[in-house]
Amino acid sequence: MIEKNAKNRIGLIGGGASGLAAAIFAAAGGASRVVIFEAKDIPGKKINGTGNGKCNFTNDNMDPCFYRGEHPEFAKFALGRFDNEASKRFFEKIGIKAKVKNGTYVYPNSEEASSVSAALRLAAEHMKVEFVFERVKSIEKEGKTYIINNQSFDKVIICCGSFANMKDVTDFNGYKLVKTLGHRVTPLYPALCQIRCAGNFFKTINGVRTEAELKVLSDGVLMASESGELLFTDYGISGIPAFQLSRFCAEGRATGKKVNAVINFLPLMTRDEVKKEVDFRLSGLINDGRTAEETMFGLLNHKLNYVLLNLSGIDPTGKGPIGSEKKDRLVQNLTEFRTEVTGTNDYSYAQVVAGGVDTTEVDPETMESKLMPGIYFAGEILDVDGTCGGYNLQWAWSSGYVSGLSASGKSIPEDVTEFLKDRFK
Repeated sequence: MIEKNAKNRIGLIGGGASGLAAAIFAAAGGASRVVIFEAKDIPGKKINGTGNGKCNFTNDNMDPCFYRGEHPEFAKFALGRFDNEASKRFFEKIGIKAKVKNGTYVYPNSEEASSVSAALRLAAEHMKVEFVFERVKSIEKEGKTYIINNQSFDKVIICCGSFANMKDVTDFNGYKLVKTLGHRVTPLYPALCQIRCAGNFFKTINGVRTEAELKVLSDGVLMASESGELLFTDYGISGIPAFQLSRFCAEGRATGKKVNAVINFLPLMTRDEVKKEVDFRLSGLINDGRTAEETMFGLLNHKLNYVLLNLSGIDPTGKGPIGSEKKDRLVQNLTEFRTEVTGTNDYSYAQVVAGGVDTTEVDPETMESKLMPGIYFAGEILDVDGTCGGYNLQWAWSSGYVSGLSASGKSIPEDVTEFLKDRFK
C-alpha cells in the first residue's frame, strides 16, 4: 500500500510523455495529490505521432552518447536509474508488451503509439492523478507554496515540452514560465528535421534515396557524421542521418558560421577503389559507343549519376574520351560531395528542440531547481535532446521517474525493480 504524504501536493505543467510519467511516479511515491495541467484536450497527444505512429519508446542500445546539450552528461544519472530495461518492465506492468525491431529499437507489440498514450493515461487515472485541461499562464510563489491557476501546491514539476511540431511558437508558454522563475534558457534550435541546402540540382534528385555517409562542417570544422539512407528533397536533404545532424546545422547557421554538408555516396569503397571504378567506366566502356551517363548505370541512382556528371563538368549525353581532370572531379563528387547548408526546416517540422533550461541550474539526481526549491523539471523543457531511435522518449520516462519520485519526497532507489514490483502489480 502506498503511504500518502498529506503535506505534499504536486502540480505538473504538461501532460505529455514526461508529464504522465512524472505524475504516475509522484503518485506512486506517496504524494497526497497529483494534478496535471494540460493545455490540449487529450493527455499524451504528441506520443501518438511518434515513430511514424508506432511509438519507438526506447532502445536497447542505450548510452549517454546519444544525448546532446550544453552539458549532455547531465542526463547520465536519470538514465542510469531508469534505463531501457526499466522502461520495458514498467510498460509491461501497465499493459504494453514490448518487441524489438531492427536489432535494438523497442516498440509496443501492437505497433500503435495510441496504445502507449492510452496505457499511460489509464495508469495515471488508476493512481488517482487529476487532470485539469487549462493553459498555465503563471506560477506564483506564496510563502512555501506555489499557486497554479488558483490552486495551491507544495511542489511543481514543469514538463511542458518544447516548440517541436508547433506551427505557431508564440502559442507555447513553457520557456516564459521558467524564465520568470529565474532560470536561463539556452539557445533554441530545431532538431531532428530536414536540412536545407543551396543548389538548383536538388529539384532533379527530389525523391531519390541512397545509402551514404553524411558529415556536417561548421567553418571547416567537422561537427559530426552519420551513415544511413539519405532522402533528397527539392530543397535539400532528409532521412535519418540528416535528422541526426540537423541541430548542428541550425546552431552553426544561427551563430553566423559557414555550414557545409559533405556526402560520401560510396562509403563502402576506398577513394582508390572509387578512382579505379571511375577509370574503368569512363575509359574502359566509353569506347564501345556508350554515353557517359550510360557508363554509370548501376553505380548510383540514374538521377544522381546525371547530376554528379554535370557537376563534374562531364556531359552525360556525350561520347568520347574524358580528361583526367574531369574524372578526378567526379571521384571527388562521389566521395566528398560538398553543398552549402542554408538552414533547416522550422520548428513545425522538428521532432525535438535543441536547447532548454540550463542544466547547470538543476540537480541531476533529483531534477529539482537549484534556484527555486520545490520546482522540478522533466523532459524536453530541459537542455537535453536525444538522437532518433527512442532516445527522447526514454529521456521523458527517466527524467519523469526521477522528478516524480523526488518531488514526492522519496529517494531514488539504485535498483528500480523492487519499486516497480511494489507499486505496479
